Amino acid sequence: MQLSGFPAAEVGFDRAGTLAGDRGAAVRELAADRATTDLVVLSHGWDDPGTARHLYVDLASSLRSVCDGPLAFACVLWPSRKFAGSAGLEERLDLLRELVPEHRRTIDAAAELVPALAARSTARTAFAAALLSVAAPAAQDHEDASAELLALPGGTVMDRLAKPASGFVEAARQLLDYLTYYEMKARAGEVGEHGLAPLLGAVARPGLRVHLVGHGFGGRLVTAAALARPAGTLGTLTLLQATLSHHAFAESGVYRGVLDAHVVTGPILVTHTADDLVAGVAFEIASRVTGLGYGSIGRDGAQGTAEAVPGELLPVGGCYAWRPGVPHNLRADGFVRGHTDVRGPEIAHALWSAIAAG
Repeated sequence: MQLSGFPAAEVGFDRAGTLAGDRGAAVRELAADRATTDLVVLSHGWDDPGTARHLYVDLASSLRSVCDGPLAFACVLWPSRKFAGSAGLEERLDLLRELVPEHRRTIDAAAELVPALAARSTARTAFAAALLSVAAPAAQDHEDASAELLALPGGTVMDRLAKPASGFVEAARQLLDYLTYYEMKARAGEVGEHGLAPLLGAVARPGLRVHLVGHGFGGRLVTAAALARPAGTLGTLTLLQATLSHHAFAESGVYRGVLDAHVVTGPILVTHTADDLVAGVAFEIASRVTGLGYGSIGRDGAQGTAEAVPGELLPVGGCYAWRPGVPHNLRADGFVRGHTDVRGPEIAHALWSAIAAG
């Protein structure tokens, strides 16, 4: 397999991080080739496999336009779903059923209450309580208010979401958006920690540098993998409009260990733009429920992180001054005009510049 002339291989994982298909054989073979000096591991976000493959093709094409180095690509496929976006309430319920099929009966019971949401507070309380019960507790933390939100009574959650929204049906949509985010968050962390990280350990060898690149929830996946790797085992880490907290690398952040353990020897790239209306959705919902401020690294960059270097995504040919092992907040307003706009030559130039710097 090749992408724009670069050697490439796909690797698939199930929702628990178990290797699928050939169990990583193609990636192992690719990494074992002594001609491969830099292995770029790509992870998609809230996409189906077809959309993910288009992302990988486009990124490789952009990289080919700015570099001719000896790169190879490992393309991760994991069971994510497209963001609900403008879909209606029933479509959102269907998406949650797909994500957690073991809770289908509970979701069906909640769906039966939808006609009564506007008129009956008891229906709203039961609806939200049923849906909140399907969230796996292991992924709770304070960075997205999940530890607080999931502990609230269902009626309280619905009342708080309804205030800035246009009624309780819209509140129900927002609750479903948050819960699908939460399941994707949990799943990305599982695949990164229990799937990708062990595979990276299995393919490691002297002379091979590994670079992790994640888009959206793929940013969470590769960061979780990085957290599970030993010091000095990654060349670079690139987060393209990542769907994780802007405090992820702060002193008390969930992924602070990536910095403290010096896992990444080269720069950590963080693209962010206010034009990304997807990366921050769940954090905005968390803010509405709690009355506190939460934000996404894809909207604001790494916040509360003393080591973070401010900067901008530069045009092709621009010169970066990279610092090893720390996040570089690359404000991308000029080139990234939405959550999925991460395939252009400016992104490729920044990535190649970081790889070449090491």
